[in-house]
Amino acid sequence: MPADSWIDRFAPLASRPYLKLARLDRPIGTWLLLLPCWWSTAMASDGAPSLLMMVYFAIGALIMRGAGCVVNDLADRNFDGRVERTATRPIPSGQVRVWQAIAFLGLLLLIGLAVLVQFRIEAIIVGICSLPLVITYPFMKRITYWPQAVLGLTFNWGALVGWAAVTGTVAPAAVAMYVAGFFWTLGYDTIYAHQDKDDDIKIGVKSLALRLGDATPRWAMGFYTVTTLFLGVSGMLAGLHWIYFPLLALACLHLAWQVATVKLDDAANCLKRFKSNRDFGLMVLAAIIIANLVETGL
Repeated sequence: MPADSWIDRFAPLASRPYLKLARLDRPIGTWLLLLPCWWSTAMASDGAPSLLMMVYFAIGALIMRGAGCVVNDLADRNFDGRVERTATRPIPSGQVRVWQAIAFLGLLLLIGLAVLVQFRIEAIIVGICSLPLVITYPFMKRITYWPQAVLGLTFNWGALVGWAAVTGTVAPAAVAMYVAGFFWTLGYDTIYAHQDKDDDIKIGVKSLALRLGDATPRWAMGFYTVTTLFLGVSGMLAGLHWIYFPLLALACLHLAWQVATVKLDDAANCLKRFKSNRDFGLMVLAAIIIANLVETGL
């Protein structure tokens, strides 16, 4: 884990292990959880989305991503200590005991619930339905070579919650967006998993990086192609202005760049391509907002 982050420089000493346990020094996971929420909130809105709702989703994504990391580290505590990259995490390094991590998880879930209840009842119900996925995902790498599929189902749930928060329903456009996000996650998290493939083999856990191997770029291009198609379908079902589609195409060129330049045996290269998905997500968000603003003449 980074040893010179803002947590080490500015946070009170006693809070540092907990902030690192929630990965607050590694914001990319929060971005990837948040962006589908913002996409659907923006697409379901007339004109510009509610700023307050966008802020609520940002806080909720930060908290729930942290909760997911705690669940993951509790599940992997006997594995992480055997892997160089994860051995310094708070639980395997002994900075946070298991009971303390569970108590911290409870606090995060209470905060997450406090954010969720700011939305309408339909969004609350849809949000609560994601909890089984949050809990089960960390164990999937022991069972299947497709844990990225369960991550995709989990991380893109916000596409359903955001739509329900704005309209009180889960429209077909939201479902199409959820499918797009699912395949997006299959692509970016398989690239990310190539960083850990040697350690995964040693400790006996599974991933799509191990299953697909050198064929990963071809599969990733396929995943990203489906992502593009379903984002287009989502826009059509929502009746977005035509300008959305060329802007979406420009955003998806970024995905093609990822696949064309990824080096599967270079961990730094894989991490950079993985992190760049924040930029793709923001480009899609911009395309949605611009299309809505043009449609409404604002």
